[in-house]
Amino acid sequence: MTIARSQQICVVDTPYYHIISRCVRRAFLCGEDALTGRSFEHRRQWLIDRIKKVASVFAIDVCSYAIMSNHFHLVLKIGANDNWTDKQVLMTWLFLYSLPVLCQRYLRGDDLDDASVRRVQKYAAKYRERLCSISWFMKAINEYIARMANEEDQCTGHFWESRFKSQALLDERALLTCMAYVDLNPIRAGLAKSLGDSEFTSIKERIESESTDLMSFGKGDNNLPYYLSSYIDLVDETGRVIIDDKVGYISHKLGTVLTELELNPDTWIDELKGFKSVGFSAVGTVNQLKEYSQKTQRKWSVGIRLKPTLE
Repeated sequence: MTIARSQQICVVDTPYYHIISRCVRRAFLCGEDALTGRSFEHRRQWLIDRIKKVASVFAIDVCSYAIMSNHFHLVLKIGANDNWTDKQVLMTWLFLYSLPVLCQRYLRGDDLDDASVRRVQKYAAKYRERLCSISWFMKAINEYIARMANEEDQCTGHFWESRFKSQALLDERALLTCMAYVDLNPIRAGLAKSLGDSEFTSIKERIESESTDLMSFGKGDNNLPYYLSSYIDLVDETGRVIIDDKVGYISHKLGTVLTELELNPDTWIDELKGFKSVGFSAVGTVNQLKEYSQKTQRKWSVGIRLKPTLE
């Protein structure tokens, strides 16, 4: 039985969520079909362009991403748009979707009676809520890509596998673990030998570009709570451990970075190896998972349990 999205996403607990969306029928999102030799690599850029366009409209930031052959990962942060005026909300929504005629008249500055203005305000309230919704964020991405892919394949029907999957990331350590997991996807899959070779990932974009459309690193309410240089070092060293299959091995450099990020170097690799993207609704400590279950009105949550931090 599927779980209502309102019971999976609770901004009061955390604004951070891990999202996975997968194709049906082994359809190719990207990659190359070995049977036909047909390449779908161009679809990766379709997806990245659409993700960034939608993120520029919604009050949702992209923390990390990885575009794989038949699925993609996103780590998102839900923001707030309470300070947006009704006019800002309507103009923002219009960037992706059409507006009712009454809203268009409002934006043109036409004289409207009080009843019409109240209707416009109701429309604006509805769009304001949608612009903070991960469900609408993913709808704006997946529907667009499905139409383009079906048109190219000259077929109809579902392109994506039911609904997207989401995991709540209940603290900064869960967020960091998930971001590293996402950025290392191509390396774990044997598709890349280094972070610089990890095409269509947020880590490669951050390494190569001084300025990106992704959420920034650094101290501050609107930034990811880490330093970019430390994060890149951490992911690089973690990737070396996983690729070389050096069980339990942690380099001196990795230990230094983990200390700076206030992580436990004795458990970090085990936690990242234990991270699963399917079947778990949240990531956090046992106490955090219990609290999350209560606030989302569930008797229990299937989650990834991180070990308590060192005091």
